[in-house]
Amino acid sequence: MKNTIKNLGSGIKFPFKKTNNNKLVTLPSMMFFILFFNGVNLISAQEAEIEKDDYKAFNANAHLKNMHTWHGFVVHPGAVFATSLEYKTRNSKFTFGVWGGASLTTVDVLSNDGDYVSANYKEFSIYTSYRFSDKFFIEAVTHNNYTGVEERGDELHYWSYDKTQGYNFVDLNFGYNITDNTLLYLATILGGGSGDYEVQDDGSLKNSWTHYFEVKSKVWENDDYQLSLFAGGAWSFVTDKTFYTEGVGNVINVGATLGKSINFGNYKMPVEVTAMWNPEKEKTVLQLDITIF
Repeated sequence: MKNTIKNLGSGIKFPFKKTNNNKLVTLPSMMFFILFFNGVNLISAQEAEIEKDDYKAFNANAHLKNMHTWHGFVVHPGAVFATSLEYKTRNSKFTFGVWGGASLTTVDVLSNDGDYVSANYKEFSIYTSYRFSDKFFIEAVTHNNYTGVEERGDELHYWSYDKTQGYNFVDLNFGYNITDNTLLYLATILGGGSGDYEVQDDGSLKNSWTHYFEVKSKVWENDDYQLSLFAGGAWSFVTDKTFYTEGVGNVINVGATLGKSINFGNYKMPVEVTAMWNPEKEKTVLQLDITIF
């Protein structure tokens, strides 16, 4: 059958075809359905292309450790549960957080009465950092380790940074990745807090402004195994004594860290084992750090 012209009520003439079932199907109807299904497919494709916004401003972590070490120090020799809560901007440049540790075991501290009493390790530190690039960042940390303060009979002043108080001090830190696998890290203690000073002949206290410098480099990787080596030392430009040493500056932190993940189905639990040697104090320890979440 040849195409004919059908006069519609609008006065616009459209061709039509006769189908095998003798029903008339106009071309506008066909165009409508074609455009409709094409539109649905286009919208579905666009929705599939829209990336899911997975930005999470706040995050929390928990660690279980057999001991707690830091810059060559054994801060607590027994089991520790550590947690952190932090805020990070969308571009991941600025971070602000708090870190806390509490021990499952006790240590003996000398009380003001002259007797030794048991005390749990307790710390609540605040940190903030800004990452200028993938290679360079700056960080400030206020360390607040108040283990044994109340047990000794002292009054707890959380926000006090008195030099002789013995548990609050501030670190200003800089980090620079010279390669993808090697980090240079410099930390400086500000204001002489927590005993970072030297007593002068006239009884005055001279701030040490102790510097700690560390080089850490990943030297081996296989699947989810990673091995890093590190070495760190401390010194002061203004005093002989430093925060980390009894005498002049020295190498205080040498060792290796092996990291891997333990798989529980789809869940991966990161685990790190660190062998640390402090030549100045002649101390060697093996630390286990399990990231729970």
